Amino acid sequence: MEFILKAVVAGCMVSFASWLAGRAPVLAGFFIALPIATAILLPMAYLESGSFAQTALVARSVAVAVPLTLFFFVPFFFAERLEIGFWIAYPLAFVCLGGGFMVHRTVMSLLDSPPAG
Repeated sequence: MEFILKAVVAGCMVSFASWLAGRAPVLAGFFIALPIATAILLPMAYLESGSFAQTALVARSVAVAVPLTLFFFVPFFFAERLEIGFWIAYPLAFVCLGGGFMVHRTVMSLLDSPPAG
């Protein structure tokens, strides 16, 4: 039941953003940029695990990931200059996101490794 509740909450957020994008695209972009999903996730993760350390690790991971996920938009910024359409830019966006994920893994391993000395 808990899983279904989480899925419904997440689905409602995406549905609302999709609806809003058709009426106020700029506002929809701002809404999606807000850390609403994280604000919902953190208490749920804490209640599920009971571990503040694990929840704090999730929060740190999100803080590192947020700027790196912007790599997803790189192909869209250069689409006109490169003369590529949506169906080329979209998969390239996931390739760029994969690169961001590799950076994320490296940064997180450095942050979570014990200090030298």
